[in-house]
Parts: sequence; C-alpha cells; structure tokens
Amino acid sequence: MKLLAIDTSNRPLSVAVLEDTRILATTTTNVGRNHSSTLLPIIEQAMAQAQVVPNDLDRIVVAAGPGSYTGLRIGVTTAKTLAFTLNKALVGVSSLAVLAGNIVTEGQLVAPLFDARRDNIFTGLYRIEHHQPVTVIADQHISVAEWGQQLVSYNEPITFIGSDVDQYTSILQTALPNQFVRAAPQLDLPQAAVLGLLGQTMTPVAEIHNFVPNYLRLTQAEREWQAKHPEKEHAPYVEKI
Repeated sequence: MKLLAIDTSNRPLSVAVLEDTRILATTTTNVGRNHSSTLLPIIEQAMAQAQVVPNDLDRIVVAAGPGSYTGLRIGVTTAKTLAFTLNKALVGVSSLAVLAGNIVTEGQLVAPLFDARRDNIFTGLYRIEHHQPVTVIADQHISVAEWGQQLVSYNEPITFIGSDVDQYTSILQTALPNQFVRAAPQLDLPQAAVLGLLGQTMTPVAEIHNFVPNYLRLTQAEREWQAKHPEKEHAPYVEKI
C-alpha cells in the first residue's frame, strides 16, 4: 500500500510518503504557520523524492485534529480534495495520537498536549501497546488544572509530550509529583511518517465530502453566534455546509 500522510494541525508541518511500513520520503518543518503556501510544494517534493505519482497512491491520511483551526482546515481540505479527485481512500487520525506515537516504550502511558490558550489544553491519554498508541482517555479540550486532577488516579508514570508541555510543567508537576515524566524534547514534533503508519490499518471515511476536522471546541464565530442566539440549535456550522 502506498500512501501520502499530511499533518498541518499545529505549528509544525509534516508530510510523508510510505509504501507499507517503508518510509519513502518525509519532511517536517517548524518554521511557522504558513501552511497554505508551503504544503503543496512540500507534497510535490516528497512525491518526487519517493518516485511516486499521484495515481500510485492507495490512500490519503490526514491529521484530523485537534489543533489550530486554520491549520486543520488547510490539511483536511487538501486531503479531501486529493482523495476525491484521485478517487483514493481518505483516513483521518487524531493529531494527539500522532504525537503519542513518537513514544515507543511498551506499556507506557503518554499524555500528548497542545496549548489551547487561557490555561486550557487539547490532550488525551494513551498507552503504547504493540508499538501503537491506544486510547485510555479520549481527546478533549480541558483546563490544565482539571487534567492534572483526572490523571492522579493513574498510579504510574505518565510521559508528557509536545512543544507546549514546558509552559505547563509547574502545574503538572505539582498535581502529579510522582507521575510526571517529560519526554525528550526531540520527540516533541509530530511526524507524518508516524501518522502514515497509524493510518494504514484504520478504516477509511465513508463519505469524503462529510469529513470534518475534530476541533473539540467551537470557533470564536460560533461562540459569538450562540451568545446572540441561545434559542437556536447548536450543531457545528462546519457540518451544515
């Protein structure tokens, strides 16, 4: 199976081309959120390096969130467009699971996190089983203080991973003095190669056009609209269009 993996869900941008478990090409950058102008050239470069043409692909795998609203829209829209126009399978993978997949210690509990501002984070809890991150607590948008309280009941070390961990280290160490473990900083960037490996065995989405990112919270526009129209139903706007 040949696949293209795309992750633009946060500041880093990562693209990889795989054939089964073999990585044919991979690029990860952390320059800044200019994904709209750099994603397609990087995809083109990766495909050329891998000596793979678009019709050779069997599926497109994309990091589906949570993360940056803009980053997610760019990645998911690109993946949907490629999957539809090429008539290829589309697979969405949790952006947090991709980050957790950088940890390879069997049985380890892993808490990947992204900053969500105002002392809130996007996070989840995973256990590494057979080299795969398996969900223990589902991805969520939560205050970092509440997250620490949730994890106290797990009486074992928990590895925290992500470039945003350091700004919350003091809170987490206070809440989890005997459990907090900081992953090596070189593991903090999500890798599209890991995304591709996770997406190989997942079931493709049934309807490409209906696939939307997993934002885990409302956009600012949706929050403002709901504040002005509390009597209206609250289905996410993005799903309506």
